[in-house]
Amino acid sequence: MASLAPARSQTGEADNFFRTLAILMALIIVAGFSFQYLAGRSSFAARPLVHMHGIAFMAWVGLFVAQAWLATHGPIALHRRLGWIGAGWIAVLLIMGSLISIDVTQRGTAPFFFKPQHFLIANPLSAIVFAALAWTAIRLRRQTDWHMRLHICAMTAIIGPGFGRLLPMPLLMPYAFELAGIAGLVFPVAGIIYDRRKYGKAHPAWFWGIAAILSVIPVSHLIANSAVGDAIYAAVTAGHPGAKVPGLEFAPAPMPK
Repeated sequence: MASLAPARSQTGEADNFFRTLAILMALIIVAGFSFQYLAGRSSFAARPLVHMHGIAFMAWVGLFVAQAWLATHGPIALHRRLGWIGAGWIAVLLIMGSLISIDVTQRGTAPFFFKPQHFLIANPLSAIVFAALAWTAIRLRRQTDWHMRLHICAMTAIIGPGFGRLLPMPLLMPYAFELAGIAGLVFPVAGIIYDRRKYGKAHPAWFWGIAAILSVIPVSHLIANSAVGDAIYAAVTAGHPGAKVPGLEFAPAPMPK
């Protein structure tokens, strides 16, 4: 994240609000992945790509919170320098998010509450929306009202996996992906409520961000359920165990151990 908002441009109350949102979002992600580890559904014995993916995204979470803090407490010079690192790191997340989706689909191990073909399409689309929102926020860094709100929206675009690890996903079928993503909208909605109470109206950045995030739902289904989706799935899984997994069917739930 390039930054949230320079302290001079916002009141202390606004600073506290956006910093609190950033911290809460980070806590959701950490809690979700920690819960999976404690429940025995994940371990440090995972293959290297999983570790690389986890390190890349957790590094972003740490940078996200650090930048929210530096934006309000300084030093602003460090905040700006780290911001350019964040601009490059977005590309890393875009690549890693796509690679892990491809790898899981090829292995035929997509979560059973997702259709593999939809999983393959929807996850990279979420990463693309995240990158678009985050890079737009960086481009608008001098317009701090847009800047900080778009960064919150960008983080919302990729918080679904964190929420998904806390929600009873099997019980949310066949809309598990959609509901996990929608759950994250609690943060921009909180921003809308805050703006209306403080300024009398909601900032348009929230609506642009929410629209971008929600666009993943219809677009991913449109592609996944088309001939294009079939071709992508066939090309990605060719020569891998995933080729034997029906792309547009839910896999049977795993039996309890």
